[in-house]
Amino acid sequence: MADPTPVIDDLRAESEALDLLVAELSPERWALATPAPGWTVAHQIAHLAWTDHSSVLAVTDQDAFAREVESALTSPGDFVDSGAEEGAGKPPARLLADWRAGREALEGALRAAPEGARFPWYGPPMSTASMATARLMETWAHGLDVADALGVPRIAPGDRLRHITRLGIRTRDFAFGVHGLTPPFEEFRVELTSPAGELWTYGPEDATDRVSGPALDFCLLVTQRAHRADLALHAEGSDADRWLDIAQAFAGPPGPGRAPEGAEAVDGAEAVEGAEKAAGAEKAEGVEAAAGAKRVSR
Repeated sequence: MADPTPVIDDLRAESEALDLLVAELSPERWALATPAPGWTVAHQIAHLAWTDHSSVLAVTDQDAFAREVESALTSPGDFVDSGAEEGAGKPPARLLADWRAGREALEGALRAAPEGARFPWYGPPMSTASMATARLMETWAHGLDVADALGVPRIAPGDRLRHITRLGIRTRDFAFGVHGLTPPFEEFRVELTSPAGELWTYGPEDATDRVSGPALDFCLLVTQRAHRADLALHAEGSDADRWLDIAQAFAGPPGPGRAPEGAEAVDGAEAVEGAEKAAGAEKAEGVEAAAGAKRVSR
C-alpha cells in the first residue's frame, strides 16, 4: 500500500502556490474570464472549494456524501457548474477563506484516514493516495486556467508533476472507454523527461506502443490544458498515437479540450468571411451561435 504522505504534502504545496496567485487580487481581477467559457477566476477557485468540500464528506461522512451524489444525479448535466456559480457569487474574501478552510479540512482528513481505507466518489472508490492525487491534478490544472487569465507565467510544480503523470497513465483505459473504444490489451512504454531533466519511465521496456516527451507536456495533454499539436510528445504505434488524441486524467465524459494555438484566430476569420457571404441576418446569427457553442474542458 503506497504511503499517501508525499502526495498529501505535494497537494498542500500545489494549493499554496495557487493561493499566492489569488491572495491579493482586486475584485476586478477575480472577475477576469478564464479559458473555460463562462468561468471567471472566482469560478475556478469556487470549483476547487466545492470539490474539496465533497472530498471531505467522502472521507469523513459517507452517508452525507451519498446524499450529495443523489442530489447531483437530479441534475447531472449542470451540478458542477451550479457549485462553481454559487461559490463565485460570494465576496472574494469570503470565497478565499472558504477555499482555505476546505483545503485544511481535507488535508487533515486524508492524513487521519486509516491505512487501506477507500472512499466513495462520483466514479470508482479511491484510496487516500488516489484522492490526494486527484485533488493535486485538479488544483494544478485549474491553477493553469487562473494563471492564463491573469497573464502570469504558469505555476511550475517541478517534481510534483510525477503524480499527474502517473494518474494520466493509470487513466489510459478509462480514456479509451469513454470514447467508446476497446482499451489496448498491452501496456505502453512511457518515457518522460522531468522539469529537472530526470527520466521518468513507466511500462515494459520492450513494449510496441510507446510515448515520449517532456513530463510537463504530458500533464498538459492529459488535463486537456493544451492541444497535442502544440506539445513535444511523440508516439510510436497506432494505439499510442490514438491515446494522445483522447487522453484525459479527469472523470466524466470526453472533454473537447483546447484548440491548437492560433486556431481561434483562424476560426474567427472564417466566421467573419462566412457572415459576409451570408444572405441575411439569420445566417450571420447562426455563425455566431456556432462560435459561442465552442467549449474547452474544465
